Amino acid sequence: MRREHFTLDVSNVDWVETDGEPAKPSVSIDFTGPATDLRERLTGPDGDVLEASETDAALRLQGPLGEDTDGVVSLANRTTGEFLLELNEDADNVLRFIRAARGYGEDETDEGRYEIEILFDGEEFVSYEKGTFLVYDEDGNLLRQHSLIPSGIEL
Repeated sequence: MRREHFTLDVSNVDWVETDGEPAKPSVSIDFTGPATDLRERLTGPDGDVLEASETDAALRLQGPLGEDTDGVVSLANRTTGEFLLELNEDADNVLRFIRAARGYGEDETDEGRYEIEILFDGEEFVSYEKGTFLVYDEDGNLLRQHSLIPSGIEL
């Protein structure tokens, strides 16, 4: 699967900068490549679609923070470590999304701080409620201060 087959769109993040009413941030990832490829990756050995708890979301920066840099957004199988999908995205957009998810989690008792929805050509395939989003620098080191890590989680 090619990264160009994915489009990322975020919603419910503007309230953070305007001190508006908190709303659960959402990220929508639309896949326009061969649906069977991604469907196979998102399905476990039992034939069922992977649960949210079986996946990890991350951003791997491709340059230093503070500069206009891109990153690679990924969703991985937590058990095998296999990347389920990867796409290029402006790092500032993703970090803004993570700040909104962190802010939403501070004000709400909802388990999920954000939602990921994966679409095939605009049609929803799976939706996950997530509470963790890890950020790594270009050398692969975890940037805890920029990551979304719920309290009580040890990495």
